[in-house]
Amino acid sequence: MIRFFRSGNPLTVLLLLIYTLVVKFYYLIHPSTYMADGSEGLLYHLLVKWMHTFTGGSPLVFTSMAVLLLFLQSLLFTRIINHHRLFPRPTYLPAMCYLLFTSMLQSWNVFSPALIVNLIMLWVFTSITELYTRTSARDVVFNIGFALGISGLFYFPSVIFCSLLLSSMLIMRAFRLAEWIIALLGLICPLYLMGTYLFLTGQMTLLWKIPNMGASLPMITDYKVWGAMIACLLFFVIGWLLLQRPLKKMLIQGRKIWAALIIYVLVAMMVPFFNVHFSAAYWVLAVLPISMFAGNVFWSVTNDTFANIIHFFALAYVSVMQYFS
Repeated sequence: MIRFFRSGNPLTVLLLLIYTLVVKFYYLIHPSTYMADGSEGLLYHLLVKWMHTFTGGSPLVFTSMAVLLLFLQSLLFTRIINHHRLFPRPTYLPAMCYLLFTSMLQSWNVFSPALIVNLIMLWVFTSITELYTRTSARDVVFNIGFALGISGLFYFPSVIFCSLLLSSMLIMRAFRLAEWIIALLGLICPLYLMGTYLFLTGQMTLLWKIPNMGASLPMITDYKVWGAMIACLLFFVIGWLLLQRPLKKMLIQGRKIWAALIIYVLVAMMVPFFNVHFSAAYWVLAVLPISMFAGNVFWSVTNDTFANIIHFFALAYVSVMQYFS
């Protein structure tokens, strides 16, 4: 099966859709509504309220939306990867890994602010990859900051991703103070516009709900969370180690993008610790960039039989966690 996903054939999208239905089938027959644990942002509240009027709060509709978002994100992520030639040839392995790894934990398949932020982060990431080739990047950094500001209205701790933007600017470009100031102005702009709207409509009491953030260092006792995180980190480390040799043969832009991905993973892993109430569901933010390194594991294993064995064990773990735990 791995050799089909290794191919960049557009028909692989159909196989990827079937794969999605297989690994997400358990969650579709045991649907959940949506996440509301107190850490979500103002725009997420409004979006869920609007969706509730049309769906009647149907768990199947919300779970189907979550699965559809995951499938769409896997395709968009693959498009970015193949466009910048981060692998020697076009491949759908990162998309397969993203769908597989998000199936390891049920909360990663629930409609949540993190899934919406992941969609925004795809646009942020593809804009970051353009920083290296731009003579003047003021418009790009403002747009990235603006997108991060919008994601903060869905899930406020995601504004921590501004550290990813600033780090990527250091990696991709020479330091220019004006660009850093413009990036921060872009980050503040959506919050300012939302505050203005609430003031003009007499809803200033909602303004205090925007900075919804805390800090926690919880004791994680759920073995499913430990299993999913250990599996993700293991593939992340192995994928990074296997990348060292081909990294030397890449263009400078490719090496810088991979370096930005490392920071992306580290920042995304820290974000859930700034929730009002800690939830492992928000670690799905880190699964997206980790799937890139997991895809490199399967790409580097040239023996199809061995690659299929690794995939079988990962798929078996997902099945056990879903049906028999």
